[in-house]
Amino acid sequence: MSGRRNCVVMLGLVLSVSLIASAVSVMLFSYHNSRLQFEVLNGICGEVAKQEQGAGEIISAGLKEYMEKDASGVSGEDFLQALGYRMSDFSKLSYSQNALFAGIGFLTGAFLFILTFFYRNHREALRIRALTDYLEQVNTGKAIILSTSGEDDFSKLEDEIYKTVTFLCQTKEAAVEAKKNFAENLSNIAHQIKTPITAASLSVQMMNLEQVEKQLLRLTRLEEALLVLSRLDAGTIPLQKQQVDVFTLLVLAADNLQELCSESGSSVEIPELGEWTVTADLDWTMEAVMNLMKNCMEHGAGGAVHCSYGQNPLYTEILIWDEGEGFTKEDLPHLFERFYRGRNAGEGGIGIGLALAKEIIERQNGTIRAKNKPDGGACFEIRFYCH
Repeated sequence: MSGRRNCVVMLGLVLSVSLIASAVSVMLFSYHNSRLQFEVLNGICGEVAKQEQGAGEIISAGLKEYMEKDASGVSGEDFLQALGYRMSDFSKLSYSQNALFAGIGFLTGAFLFILTFFYRNHREALRIRALTDYLEQVNTGKAIILSTSGEDDFSKLEDEIYKTVTFLCQTKEAAVEAKKNFAENLSNIAHQIKTPITAASLSVQMMNLEQVEKQLLRLTRLEEALLVLSRLDAGTIPLQKQQVDVFTLLVLAADNLQELCSESGSSVEIPELGEWTVTADLDWTMEAVMNLMKNCMEHGAGGAVHCSYGQNPLYTEILIWDEGEGFTKEDLPHLFERFYRGRNAGEGGIGIGLALAKEIIERQNGTIRAKNKPDGGACFEIRFYCH
C-alpha cells in the first residue's frame, strides 16, 4: 500500500514536470518555425523587388489582401518588416494563441504539481493525526494495538512509539501488581493484629486495666486505619460519584464528633453560605473531613473549629481552621505523610488520619493543602475540581 502511494506521488511529479517542459517546448518551436517562414518569405520578396520595378507594390498589395492588413511604403533590406509584417503573421498560430496554449500547459502542470504536493502533505497529516490519537488513547487508558500502515517516513517513528508504549504498559502492570501484593500483605498483617487485640481487649475489660485498655484502643484504631489504607492502595474501595451538598457534608462530619467536642471543650462552627455541591462519595469524604476537624480540635487549645466554603467555575473550596498556634515550620512539609507525628501531636495520635484524608480527597479529583492563617491558627484548604 505504501509502495503504491509512493508510485502515485512520483508519477504525479513526473507528469507535472513533463507538461511544463512540453508547454515551453511548443512555445519555442512555434517561435522558431515562424522565424524560418518569415526569413524565407522576406528573402524571396526582397529578390523579386530588386529585379522587377514596381514589384514591391504588387507584392505589398498581394500580402495586404492575403493578411487583410494596411501596408506602408517599401524600402530597406527587410522587405516584409518594412511593409509592417512580423514573424507571427506567417504562423498558423498567433502569439496570443501560442501564449494561451503554453499557459494552459503550464497551469495544468503547476496544478498537478500542487495537487501532488498537497496530497503528500495530506497523507503526512493523516499519519501524524493517527499517531497523536493513538498516544491520546494511551494516556486515557483506552489504547488498542497499533496497526501498521506499511513502510513510509513515519514507520520507524511508529515502531518506536509502539515499543515505548508496550514497555510502559508492562511497567505499569508490574507496578500495579507489586502495589497490590503490598496492600494484600499489609491487609494480612492488619488482620493478624486484630485477633490478639480482640482477645486482649476482652481480658482487659474483665480486669479493668485502664492504661492497657487505652493502648489496645490505639492498636484497634491503627489496625482499622491500616485496613482502610491497604484497601485504598489496592483500589478495592469503590468511591461513589454523587452530588453532595457541602453544608450537609460538614454538618454530618461535625455530628459524628460530638463526643470528642464534649471531651475537648471545642465546638464546630459551620455557616450556611449557599447551596454548593461537589461530586464525591458522601461517607468517605465525610471520613476525611472528620479527620481534619479532629486534628483542629486536638491542636486548637479548646477553641472553636471554623468552616467556610465557596465555589467558582473551576473548583469548590472548603476551609477548616482552628484558633491554636498553627503548624510549626518543620511539620508543614510532612503533615500528610503516613505515620508522621508532629512535635505537638497528642498522645493518642498514630499519624494516619491526615494521610487517609489526603488519599480520599485526591482520589476524587481533589487537592488538600495545610497552611497557617495570617492571624494565627492552622488551616486545611480542600479543593474539589469540576473537571
